[in-house]
Amino acid sequence: MLKKATLRTLMEEINRIANQPCIPASSSKTPPQITIHTKWCKKCGICIAFCPKKVFDVDDVGLPLANRPELCIRCMLCVIRCPDFSVDVDRPAENPEKKIPGP
Repeated sequence: MLKKATLRTLMEEINRIANQPCIPASSSKTPPQITIHTKWCKKCGICIAFCPKKVFDVDDVGLPLANRPELCIRCMLCVIRCPDFSVDVDRPAENPEKKIPGP
């Protein structure tokens, strides 16, 4: 069980992230593809609770649904916190024009 001070610090960090302006993580205007692996998910709700932009809703049986992927800022809190590795968020593709050539 988390100590109250640790939980308070964690909630302050989540609120700080949630209050930031929504800046797309990539130059692409397309929202990320968010995948919920329903066979792995135990319906704990951690991904829903930790999402600072409230991207997820719950379906009739308790599974998370990514109903607002356009709000996703790709903070990856849902992916990091999921104990069953059942959430995937695609990462923006690297822009090959911005790569620094090697020696």
